[in-house]
Amino acid sequence: MQPGFTLSRRDALKAAAAVGLVVGFHWSGGAARAAPVAEKNDVFTPNAFIRVAPDNTVTVLIKHLEMGQGTYTGLTTIVAEELDADWAQMRAEHAPSDPRLYNNLHWGAAQGTGGSSSIANSWEQLRKAGAAARAMLVRAAAEKWGAPTQEITVSKGIVRHAASNRSASFGALAEAASKLPPPTEPVLKDPKDFTLVGQQRAPRLDSEDKTTGKAIYAMDFTLPGALVALVRRPPVFGATMKSFDATAAKKVRGVVDVVAIARGVAVLATGFWAAHKGREALEVTWDESGAELRGSDTLFQMYKGLAKTPGKPVRRDGDADATLAKAARVVRAEYTVPYLAHTPMEPLNCVVKLAADGGADIWAGDQSQTGDQVNAAAVLGVSPQQVRIHTLYAGGSFGRRANAESDYIVEAVSIAKATGGKAPIKLIWTREDDIQGGRYRPMYHHSLEAGLDEHGALIAWKHRLVGQSLLIGTPFESMMVKDGVDATSVEGASTLPYQIPNLLVELHTVPVGVPVLWWRSVGSSHNGFATEVFIDELAHAAGQDPYRFRRQLLSQHPRHLAVLDLAASMAGWDTPPPAGKARGIAVHESFNSVVAQVVEVSMQGKRLKVERVVCAVDCGIAINPDVVRAQMEGGIGFGLGAALAEEITLSQGRVQQSNFHDYTPLRIDHMPAVEVHIVPSAAPPTGVGEPGVPPIAPAVSNALFALTGNRVRNLPFALHGVEV
Repeated sequence: MQPGFTLSRRDALKAAAAVGLVVGFHWSGGAARAAPVAEKNDVFTPNAFIRVAPDNTVTVLIKHLEMGQGTYTGLTTIVAEELDADWAQMRAEHAPSDPRLYNNLHWGAAQGTGGSSSIANSWEQLRKAGAAARAMLVRAAAEKWGAPTQEITVSKGIVRHAASNRSASFGALAEAASKLPPPTEPVLKDPKDFTLVGQQRAPRLDSEDKTTGKAIYAMDFTLPGALVALVRRPPVFGATMKSFDATAAKKVRGVVDVVAIARGVAVLATGFWAAHKGREALEVTWDESGAELRGSDTLFQMYKGLAKTPGKPVRRDGDADATLAKAARVVRAEYTVPYLAHTPMEPLNCVVKLAADGGADIWAGDQSQTGDQVNAAAVLGVSPQQVRIHTLYAGGSFGRRANAESDYIVEAVSIAKATGGKAPIKLIWTREDDIQGGRYRPMYHHSLEAGLDEHGALIAWKHRLVGQSLLIGTPFESMMVKDGVDATSVEGASTLPYQIPNLLVELHTVPVGVPVLWWRSVGSSHNGFATEVFIDELAHAAGQDPYRFRRQLLSQHPRHLAVLDLAASMAGWDTPPPAGKARGIAVHESFNSVVAQVVEVSMQGKRLKVERVVCAVDCGIAINPDVVRAQMEGGIGFGLGAALAEEITLSQGRVQQSNFHDYTPLRIDHMPAVEVHIVPSAAPPTGVGEPGVPPIAPAVSNALFALTGNRVRNLPFALHGVEV
């Protein structure tokens, strides 16, 4: 379909449901609840996730945003496996926004994508959905042929009865199956019989359309008569608009209107460039009296001072302070990480059309459907059910499209409301808009101290963190902030797997007026760096091999040991690296997956070159091994770019970077050779979208030290005279 198609995905689902049977699956261990909505049809819709058409295609309704991470393929594979379908007949499309049917089971009653939870929360749910559909197709065939169900087999989308030499496709049985009640407890496959899950037989469903340009991203989508809107926002965080003059803006050819909204002034035009020129011509006076006007250096000095004082205790094992006082050797180090932007390749955008019922239709690469429905509804003064979100492909996100305030969605709805809904609104954030006025991974300061005994054994560990909370002041505070401690601030630090008898983790949470947001791997993005570089420093202080030093401390964590051993073995850790090169190692758990990486680096003059990365991952059962590898590779590239050169800095409250010329993500010539090894597992799947990020920065820092003797403790590497 082309941009501007009139049949929405929600309408398509309604059309199918209106002539079939829809079962709303609400599994968190219990059975499905059936909700028959019509009598009969030749489209078989056994539940909220599956639609079998007469042409034998099987469409899976995907409740999670496909933003490049492979949810279309992964979730469809789970269904296809239990259905015994042929991969060629499988299709996928985004489900409508309906938390009653499509909630993220890890989030409770909300529909959304994040926390590397798409596969993990859907695994059992979609297995049951597929198994139920298969059972209904088998029963339909058995009744049609007068054969016992136990004699019916299914393979590659064909239902057979060998004794009578009869067979039928799913499509041919769809109408008969649609008349049957679903089983209350569908029987799941024995994993030993899997033919798709864990195999290399399922090419990505979205690759062809994305390669040929047929895929519709939110940026591609528009509606007849839609106006493009760009917003002039304050130059510093916390400032408000005092007044504006739109005279010059309205003289720009193509500019249709200029309206004030809560976050600034919106210029509406018949096209992007007219809106852009009109925005440039605006004259706006800002009130900066309540703005955040401090710079990065000032904030870092404040953080460093706070790190010298006790914070809120987060984890306390034994007595770290007393043990440090009598340790044979004490090692201290400080680490800092800067603010980081998300910079998805497709900037924020959406289309809003107000509806006759007072609600709205919204088309977006939507990562948080339920939160966005609620916030949009609040702007319009309607119920969330009156806000219909149509989820389209998103060109990346890394967390940016999901925020508690629904910033870009609320802006677009506010503009539509301010203009009386006279035209659909297509809001676009430019790259500069998001880099200079978006939301960021918080900057953090880490102070670590450890004690070694006379034999080099690690006997005490003390870690103080200073930074902003992601969750305080948001709807998530009541769930994930306890005694003033934001769980996302300390994840990866408070959950340190190393066996240390005396361990203390403390946190200082600092209120700063810079808006922050979860960034790929969240707290583990900075805690993984600080802890894994420091453990390397301790290994060298103890005169021990960094890999074996870690092994000794992980005896109670077999998953960590397995990935550490696999990465070290495949990288040839025990063999000398080539001349002029050195290796570094790191291991970290995030989102219930454990990842170890060994990197090999060289120096070409002052330029650091990451030559090779060997990655081992335990993510439970790998639904699609190729997707797992791709996510590890992508996470490594994403994390490496941040480690080498990315940073957001403030001067008098103003962000100094604006686009990819001065906020520099990884360039293609800096991408190393990557090999990924997956630990075989029969355990339920865990996350893969984010866990590849945390180990890369510390592994590179550790390798650089092994090569040069210089230890990088403050990111990015470009701060240290290292050319990247």
